[in-house]
Parts: sequence; structure tokens; C-alpha cells
Amino acid sequence: MKLVMFADTKGETLRPGLLTDRGVVDIAEAVAPRTDMRAIIDDFDALRPALAELDRQGTARPLADVSLGPPIPRPGKIVNCIANYWEHAQRDPRELNMFLKNPDAVVGPNDVIRLPEFTEPWAFMHEAELALVFKGPAKSVTQENWRDAVFGYTCLIDVTARGEGRITWKKGSWMGKSFDTFAPIGPCIVTADEIADPNDLHIQFWNDGQLRHNYNTDDMEHRVPELVEFVTRIMTMHSGDLLACGTNHEGLGFLQDGETVEISINGIGAMRLTVEDPLKRSWERGVYLGADSTHHDAVRRHRPETILRQSDASVQV
Repeated sequence: MKLVMFADTKGETLRPGLLTDRGVVDIAEAVAPRTDMRAIIDDFDALRPALAELDRQGTARPLADVSLGPPIPRPGKIVNCIANYWEHAQRDPRELNMFLKNPDAVVGPNDVIRLPEFTEPWAFMHEAELALVFKGPAKSVTQENWRDAVFGYTCLIDVTARGEGRITWKKGSWMGKSFDTFAPIGPCIVTADEIADPNDLHIQFWNDGQLRHNYNTDDMEHRVPELVEFVTRIMTMHSGDLLACGTNHEGLGFLQDGETVEISINGIGAMRLTVEDPLKRSWERGVYLGADSTHHDAVRRHRPETILRQSDASVQV
């Protein structure tokens, strides 16, 4: 099943629904008195038979007639992996590490990514990622039992302010990840039973129709079972908490005023957002090819001694 939060028109109070091939099915009555996605996740096993019936034959409204919001408007916490992709063996192994991202930064489909009126970061970039949605409380979960803690999956764009090159502004605190609107999620939460292997999903991201991120999660250095074990060893993950699995940096690029961006993960779905910048700044369009880029064209330009397998290039430009 694919769970969403939606309203009749943008700005109205969100209510829960199911995203089906027919459109969006309202499940507010079926899950009452629960109105919060986290409560639905907590009680999903009991709710599943009724929701499965609605998924099959409930009255659906065309997707164009409703407004989707973020499936979890304010997660308890968002934990993000640092890097976590081999990027086709262009870098040395790294220990698994994570940081926390501001849960108030969440926005959803057709919302606006607003760049801050703040000129210390030199630029702003996108990072398209798979995010795990937890069912909790989950603490000290082993790699063998990782599925017990994962309710489902969603798409996440880790919008990032840069200090220099592609280094996150305020490295160490990672505050450059936490400006308002810098955590778009959606369009839905697909339940875990719909995804056979989260380390075999194709992630794509377009900016004004230009393909940037284009990679498979099988390139993940520390795979999903290890991520679940690591984070739950440190903290309790509650229902609706998110863990973003990191990104392949080969497709990084700038975000700037007036652009339309789209993220898509097969098996989950796609969502679009627009970008606004009150300062109307501009940067070079296209995939970032600076000296610290891992895109193959940048590696050949700046690190010609590196051995590349062209067939592995995740982005063709």
C-alpha cells in the first residue's frame, strides 16, 4: 500500500489516504480517531484488513483533484547518512556516520524549496535519497531483524547549503542541511512489503528536465540492514522517524530561483517542487564539476590518474 496525507485544496488540513492506480482514497473514517500518520503506523497491523479492502475498491478521487502533502508532516526526527555511496569506487572506504536534520524543514509534493536570505553559504545543492520510515519503538535492532523496524520507504531531497565546493556549510554541525524547506519528502510512504530489496532501487532527479542524479541503491557502501542496526544502537527510533540513506554525489547540482525539480524512486513514486530565491542568485547550470566532484567528467578533468570504468558512470551528460 501507498499511504499519503492529502487535502481537497492546498493549505487545508491534511487527512490520511491511500494512493492507488485509480487515484486517492480517503481513509479518514477507517482509521478514526487517528489523524496522524505516526498513529496509523503504530496500529497498522490492526488496520491493514480494512485498508487493504479500501485499496482494492474504495472510492478514489483523481490525483489531479487533490493536493498531496508530506506523508509525515513533522517527523519526530530525521537521521541522515553522511555520503554512504561508493560512487563507483572513486573514493576510499568510510566508517558509517550520520547526522540529524531539522524535522521542521519538511515540505511535500508541489511545495516550494525556499533558499534563505543569507549570503554566507556560497551555494545550495540537491541530494536525492531513499528514506526509511520506522515502526517503533525500535532499539538495538540487529542486522538480521532489520525488517522488524522498517515500516516503509519514501523519497527525500536533502537540500544542502555549501560552505565551499561541495562541503556542507558549518561542517561538523551540519547546520547547512537544516534551513526551513530543506527536507522535501513524498509523495507517499510505500509499505515495506511492496519493496523486495531496498538495495535494488533506481533513484533519479531532474532539474528543469535535466537528469542529474541517476543511480541505484546497490551502490550503497553501508547497506540498509547495517544502517538500521547502527542507528538503533544509538537511539530509539519511533514510528514515523526517518533515516535517509545518503546519496551518490556524482549527480550533484545547484538549485536556483524559478527551477522545477523532480525526484523519482521506482516502486515508490515521484514528486515535483519549485525553487524560490528572494535574492535571485545564480550558479552554473548542470551537474557540478568542481575539483571535489565525483562525476566522471570532473574526475577526468581534475584527477586524470584515477581509473574509471565508463560503463559505471551514473550520469551521462
